[in-house]
Amino acid sequence: MDRRHLLAGAALAGTVLTASARAADDSTLIDRFAATLSAHDMAGFAALFAEDYVNHQTSAAVPPPPAGKTPKQLSVAFFAARLAGIPDLRVTVETALAADGKVAASFVYTGTHGGLYFGIAPTGRKLRFTSCDIFRVTNNQFAEHWGMGDIAGVLAQLRA
Repeated sequence: MDRRHLLAGAALAGTVLTASARAADDSTLIDRFAATLSAHDMAGFAALFAEDYVNHQTSAAVPPPPAGKTPKQLSVAFFAARLAGIPDLRVTVETALAADGKVAASFVYTGTHGGLYFGIAPTGRKLRFTSCDIFRVTNNQFAEHWGMGDIAGVLAQLRA
């Protein structure tokens, strides 16, 4: 093997290792998402999101932010309301992938409906629901989000 091939191979290996290290760091963000919510650490949870965070998920359950509220503030408020409605909420990562500055995960949420949630008074019912989310990561924070949650499943369990 000549020197040129050796140097090219070493440079390529460094690129692969750097990409793998970044993907591992990005996957750690997913674990921190689940851990901070499970610990009910809203300050830690909010710190996971960049100030200019963009949430591409809009629906009846997650409308566009009202004037004066950023997507980051709205997302943190949404999860704070979830914790109020499910005071023993636990979040686990079912599976996750990271590549090219993006992470994707399937989350499982479990807990007991012990507070007002989606306008429904506490029922004491056990809940289990999932979400699938994709995040673009910048500077070890979530910069953008695309995803969907099983809101219909949550409502069905609350009204059962």
